[in-house]
Amino acid sequence: MSARTKYLLDESDMPTRWYNIAADLPEPPPPPLHPGTGEPVGPDDLAPLFPQALIAQEVSSERYLEIPGAVLDVYRLWRPSPLFRARRLEKALDTPARIYYKYEGVSPVGSHKPNTAVPQAYYNAAEGVTRLTTETGAGQWGSALAFAAATYGLSCEVWQVRASYDQKPYRKLMMETYGATVHPSPSELTAAGRAILADHPDSTGSLGIAISEAVEMAAADPQARYALGSVLNHVLTHQTVIGEEALRQFELAEDSPDVLIGCTGGGSNFGGLAFPFLREKLAGRSTAVIKAVEPAACPTLTRGRYAYDFGDTAGLTPLLKMHTLGHRFIPDPIHAGGLRYHGMAPLLSHIYELGLIEAQAIGQRDCFAAGVQFARSEGIIPAPEPTHALAACIDEALRCKESGESKAILTALCGHAHLDLPAYGAYLSGSMVDNELAEDQLSRSLAELPTP
Repeated sequence: MSARTKYLLDESDMPTRWYNIAADLPEPPPPPLHPGTGEPVGPDDLAPLFPQALIAQEVSSERYLEIPGAVLDVYRLWRPSPLFRARRLEKALDTPARIYYKYEGVSPVGSHKPNTAVPQAYYNAAEGVTRLTTETGAGQWGSALAFAAATYGLSCEVWQVRASYDQKPYRKLMMETYGATVHPSPSELTAAGRAILADHPDSTGSLGIAISEAVEMAAADPQARYALGSVLNHVLTHQTVIGEEALRQFELAEDSPDVLIGCTGGGSNFGGLAFPFLREKLAGRSTAVIKAVEPAACPTLTRGRYAYDFGDTAGLTPLLKMHTLGHRFIPDPIHAGGLRYHGMAPLLSHIYELGLIEAQAIGQRDCFAAGVQFARSEGIIPAPEPTHALAACIDEALRCKESGESKAILTALCGHAHLDLPAYGAYLSGSMVDNELAEDQLSRSLAELPTP
């Protein structure tokens, strides 16, 4: 009998609850603060941007949150997603390590993002909202929200970071096919965008700038709300269906991970995979090492300061306690557009401060080398974002080769690169550069952090 390659769950095994890790942490995360008063923000402060159901989830201390039946019905289009044993990659590396990846590229838009886009659209529609605004980097989140908005009959307006808007034209076409309107950011449509363009007409943009534009537009329209694809607690909570399924699939494999590795930008993919396993670790049922991997050009956990900062460039959002490079920091235009965010999710930042996870940063070329090696052995061309985790997985597997250890390594392959192939073209042609952290800009940006 041949060795098993994939571990599949039936639809009846799909999780019916999201897991809220805040209930199990030894210390609660610091609250968001109002930038004017310095006091913790309340529901009324968030009401212009989010529906009440999501605000309740954002501040919830409940361990589990029930997934509405209408959301589960949409989830069934792609959930449960498969867990693969990367046997061909193991053979190529000649390693005794057992490498697993949870593949989220089976969703309609090809990434993990609909796991939160669908419930966000559902809750907004249930409260009578008719229009959603958002930002997107690489376009995975914008595509997901456009799909979810179409599912519930909402209009959707997306500000896409200029660098990715130019690099990834097919993402724009995907969003427009689902019915969304897409603008390059910074744009002339908002005061925040015009201010950036006045100082930097050739700005490549950033997620922080795009957030400012989307928030500004939502706040001005009583029928509109803002939707965020990462960073906030409720977003990471929605993504925990990934890790909950993976736990059940490891039972099928009669195995358990020794090392869990995920890419991190805002934190939704990493949190979605890691939080259920971290619950098991906190309960003494796992000893897995959990590692977050970020771009060397935007190293929020490894180089950022743990401080209160704005989630956007213009300073329109509440102050969040997070690892940040400063809200005015604009990362180099790396191809992993979804990881070009100046701050890390407050929940993940808090967990990192507690010493519950590790972090490392890897350069762009090393990541794409790992992506090519993975594609040539496993067949799936990974999106630029998860190549960061794959590079760390390969390094870990090679260490096992040297030591003779047979560790089980788990990662989340959060999306495919079918619409990101120009990035691979740059790598294969030799024209890709390893973007560097702009030290002078980082110093200036950190010096401008607000004082709550």
